[in-house]
Amino acid sequence: MSSSIRISEETKQKLEARKREGESFDDLLDRLARTEKDVEEMAGFADEGVGEHMRQKREELNESLEERKERLE
Repeated sequence: MSSSIRISEETKQKLEARKREGESFDDLLDRLARTEKDVEEMAGFADEGVGEHMRQKREELNESLEERKERLE
C-alpha cells in the first residue's frame, strides 16, 4: 500500500540533494526517520568494546590527516 504526501518544491529539492545514488524517496525518508534506538538495535550484534575501537581509529585517522596537512604546508 502506498501513500502520497504533499511537499513544496523547495522541500523536494532539499530531499533530492540528500538522496544517495540509487536511493528512492521511500528509502531516503526511511533513513532520515531512523531514531537512535533504531541504530542501537541495528548495531546490537556488535561486540563489547566496539565504541572504544572506533574512537581509537578516529584518533589515528585524525593524526594521519594532521600529519599530511603539516607536510603540505
